[in-house]
Amino acid sequence: MGLMQLVSPALPIGAFAWSQGLESAFELEWVTDEETLQAWLSGVLADGLTVCELPVLGRLHAGWVREDRDALQHWNDWLQANRETAELAEEDLRLGQALARLLGDLELSPASGWLPQRPAYVTLFAWLARQRGIAVADAQLGFAWAWLENQLAAACKTLPLGQTAAQRLIERLRPELVRAVAAANALSDTELGPVLPGLALASALHETQYSRLFRS
Repeated sequence: MGLMQLVSPALPIGAFAWSQGLESAFELEWVTDEETLQAWLSGVLADGLTVCELPVLGRLHAGWVREDRDALQHWNDWLQANRETAELAEEDLRLGQALARLLGDLELSPASGWLPQRPAYVTLFAWLARQRGIAVADAQLGFAWAWLENQLAAACKTLPLGQTAAQRLIERLRPELVRAVAAANALSDTELGPVLPGLALASALHETQYSRLFRS
């Protein structure tokens, strides 16, 4: 139940307001239909989440378990250093701030002095997963699922996609989420780091896009 609460679209942190560069990919006509959307999402999962958020979520979870302040700050800073545009960096911090406020309201915040400076969303996600007793792989899979749902919600609002097409994409991409978690947990520290030049370019262009529904 704790995982379901954490990955629910109803979690009041405003994740629905961000598309992570996907809106620009629509505007640029890089993503125009079900097929190209699947290719985009598969690429972001393989070259982004698998080598960035998912393995770092595992390391942050371990840091919370060990009560290792240095490790928590290191991986929190590492995440922010790997955000290639202002919008991607802002999204991480804004969602982190929103989740921190929610944790405070629910009396679930880390003890005073334990929260890293400028905590990222993934850092607080890892904290709540640890508090709820959620296994690392389950937390990672839940994080990936929440990402996929948010991306498809953005696509349905922008493309003439339709809910049935979104469900077809979920069916095709579900196995990739499981494989992504397994691959992420096999990586060493030196193998981490996103390789997403297309997403970075789309995100940068979104900052000056004339008409926008989303904040990234």
